[in-house]
Amino acid sequence: MNWLKDFVKPKINALIIRKETPSDLWSKCLCGQLLYNKDLKENLYVCSYCDRHLHMNFEARFKFIFDDQKFKIIKIDIENNDPLKFKDLKKYTDRLKESQKKTNQKDAAFVATGNIGGTLSCVFILDFSFMGGSMGQYVGESFKIGCLKAIELNCPFIAISSSGGARMQEGLVSLMQLPKTVAAINLLNDNKIPYISLLTNPTTGGVSASFAMLGDIIIAEKGSMIGFAGKRVIEETIKEKMPENFQTAEYLLDHGMIDIVVHRKELQETLVRVLSHLKK
Repeated sequence: MNWLKDFVKPKINALIIRKETPSDLWSKCLCGQLLYNKDLKENLYVCSYCDRHLHMNFEARFKFIFDDQKFKIIKIDIENNDPLKFKDLKKYTDRLKESQKKTNQKDAAFVATGNIGGTLSCVFILDFSFMGGSMGQYVGESFKIGCLKAIELNCPFIAISSSGGARMQEGLVSLMQLPKTVAAINLLNDNKIPYISLLTNPTTGGVSASFAMLGDIIIAEKGSMIGFAGKRVIEETIKEKMPENFQTAEYLLDHGMIDIVVHRKELQETLVRVLSHLKK
C-alpha cells in the first residue's frame, strides 16, 4: 500500500476540490447576477439586483393571480399532431416529445378558472417554457375553449401571453389560429364579456398580431419586449435606427398601444382593481 497515494492524496483532494453545485439551485439573470432559486421564487421571479422580470411558468402564475392559490384547470381534449409531417433537423413529432418530457406539459397553453379579488374569472396562459410559447392548433383551440368557458360562466376572460409567435412547424395551420382567436374574441364582445390581455416578456410575432393586442384593457409587465418583427429586421428594412427602448412595454405605453405597465408585485392588485371597475 502506498500511504501517500492511497491515503494522504484523497484526503487533500477532498479538502481542496469543490463539489459541483446542483444546477437547479441557482438561476442567472441577464445582468450577470446569480440568483438563489428559493429567493427568486419568493421575489416572484424578479431579479433583486436589476429588477428584471424573469420567466414565470404557468403554475406559478396561476397560484400568484388567483385568490388563496386556488384554481381549477380546464382539460383540453385536442391532441398534438403533425399536419405537415414537418422535418428540419428533427421531426416535429420528436420536438414535441422532447418539449413534453422537458417541461412535463402537454403543450404551451393552459386554461383555468378561479376567483381574483372575489371575481370569478377564466384565465388563459401561454407558457414560453414549451417551444417558446409558439402558437399552433393546440394553443388556438385552447384559447377558443377559454373564451367559450368565460361565456358559459358569464365571467371576465384574461389572456396572459409569453410567446415567440406562430409555430412554424405547423405552417398554414398555425397561421389559421390568428383569425380563429380573433373570432373567439368577437364572441366575447357579442356576449359583453370583458377581455383583459396581459403581455409578458416576450410577446411577439403572430401572438402579438392577433389576440394579445385586442384586449378591452391591455396590461404589460414592466420591461417586457412586445412587437411583431425583431428590432434588427425593422432597422434593416426601413434603413433607420430605432430608439433604445423600442418595443418595450414602456415605449408602447408612451405611444398609446397599451393601457397599463405594471410591476409584477403589483399585478394581482391591478387585476383586482380593473376587474372591479369592469364589473360596474
